[in-house]
Amino acid sequence: MSVQRVDPVLDVPAERVAPLRSVLAALDAATAVLITTHVNADGDGAGCEAALAAWLAGRGKRVWIANPTPLPAVFRHLVERPDWIAEPGSAAATAAMREADALLVVDTGEPKRIGRIAPAARSRPVIVLDHHQPSDTAFAGTVLQDAAACATGELVYDLLSIAREPKPWPAPIREGVYTAIVTDTGSFRFSNTTPRAHAIAGDLIAQGVDPELEYRRIYATVPLRRVHLLRHALDGLAVDDTLPLTWITIDREAMDEFGASSEDVEGVIDHARDIEGTEIAILFRETSDGQTKVSLRSGGAVDVNGIAREFGGGGHVKASGALVPGPLAEVRPRVLDAARAALRDAGLNFRASRAAG
Repeated sequence: MSVQRVDPVLDVPAERVAPLRSVLAALDAATAVLITTHVNADGDGAGCEAALAAWLAGRGKRVWIANPTPLPAVFRHLVERPDWIAEPGSAAATAAMREADALLVVDTGEPKRIGRIAPAARSRPVIVLDHHQPSDTAFAGTVLQDAAACATGELVYDLLSIAREPKPWPAPIREGVYTAIVTDTGSFRFSNTTPRAHAIAGDLIAQGVDPELEYRRIYATVPLRRVHLLRHALDGLAVDDTLPLTWITIDREAMDEFGASSEDVEGVIDHARDIEGTEIAILFRETSDGQTKVSLRSGGAVDVNGIAREFGGGGHVKASGALVPGPLAEVRPRVLDAARAALRDAGLNFRASRAAG
């Protein structure tokens, strides 16, 4: 009888083994774990939270998911038990911050990115799983930050491999990890897509993930208000006359008019990035408290993480963001000037598509 050989690309990278064992030991030492991620959780953060909550609960831990901002509706189906979700500012969140004996932070390594949950890091062990570049303001604790991972979901996959979690994994685990990887790779379109990302997705499908169902849940349940908001946003699309820079602005009035939330803005920036000749795409959004949310995307020649850090934010080389104090009318020209300077420094002094025309 032949024995099926496991794809070696699924082996945990050697440099991750020791840090993951430290993470596993720290989690095994805990009895009650508060799981959190960055403000405006995306599919990677939310998917990791759901997968880890289900896995830790299966190991006998008490678990809570408490984020600085509400868990987006599109990802709530991933969480096995709704009572695990402690809404921001709720009594449940306060109790979780009091009763947890470990804080597990996913998809960010910076205290400021977890907002109102940050005080929980002062009085208990902190464990971090993240695929962003480490910063000068990183958490102290048991930390694995590996920018070579396509998503934090890849690190969760490796953690469960190190823990020898029997396969097939329960649906909330495999679907959470799958969502994390699919969303953060842009459905395997972005440059962080690796052979290993595909191999992990293939293994999760082999375990029972239904790709069509997950696509419908993530991408094909768009509320009508989001379409109205997109139409408004595209009316405000602007293109620099000479530099490969495109931006979209969404003011507070539009958000209020359509009853939109931050999750309804997801994907809008892609329409700016997709315009031929664009090297930097920016989305400006006015928040309810008078600040300006800035999202930046790069075609690869410019490090937009550097731009974001000028304004107190951060992220990846090709995808970053910042929440900047100040009104839209004041913040937007400053960010555009920084983007133009970065393009000029990179030698990109014209819009290629226009020059070609």
